[in-house]
Amino acid sequence: MSSTNRIALVTGANKGIGLAIARQLGARGYSVWLGCRDLKRGEAAADTLRKAGIDAHAVQLDVTDAISVAGAAATVEREAGWLDALVNNAGLMFAPPPSVAEESIDEMAQMFETNVFGVMRVTQAFLPFLRKSGSARIVMMSSGLSSLGEALDMRSETWPVGFAGYCASKTALNMLTVKLAKELASEGIKVNAVDPGLTSTDMTGNGPGHSPDEGARPAVALATTHAYGPTAGLYACTDSGDLLLKQW
Repeated sequence: MSSTNRIALVTGANKGIGLAIARQLGARGYSVWLGCRDLKRGEAAADTLRKAGIDAHAVQLDVTDAISVAGAAATVEREAGWLDALVNNAGLMFAPPPSVAEESIDEMAQMFETNVFGVMRVTQAFLPFLRKSGSARIVMMSSGLSSLGEALDMRSETWPVGFAGYCASKTALNMLTVKLAKELASEGIKVNAVDPGLTSTDMTGNGPGHSPDEGARPAVALATTHAYGPTAGLYACTDSGDLLLKQW
């Protein structure tokens, strides 16, 4: 691996938005590490990217497993030495619950373990390597369903949406994004959350929505933002590809 390359790690990157993010970062000249629970699938995805001329590597990484995260960190440290961008894309969502009053507490706990604690577990483990960059970027995969303001707005398209446990996990992630951004600002590390918009992936049952390539755009834009770029925000992309600041 060339020492002049910029290096990125994307979690949950063997398919969907994660793979699209890795592909787009690779097209911008990044060496990309695909963090995947199933290493075999990760290697297959990395091989696909390599055939497209991208410097891609797979590493076994289960965000809910501290031993797996530590092992992935050790591998990236040994093989790459530092990180310029961390995209916390891995996430979990269950089928629509019947109501908030009946939603499974066990499923809620699993979503928080992946969407909140797993993100922090990975971020804390890789932060020493991000600090070596000098201009690192951390991106959290949030959701438009995380916004308290939109959840309370009867005019919003999210007003009738359920998924209380999933929405709450992403709202919690937003708060951690802000806290991290404030803490790391003096080190030149920018931390933002993104709303990929309704995207047709396995998580959404491959139903209505735009393509993973389109859903990846805000994460890629913030992972590669310049020194005067934003931090501590929740962003989506407009139809023209510009970043759009959303309300928390």
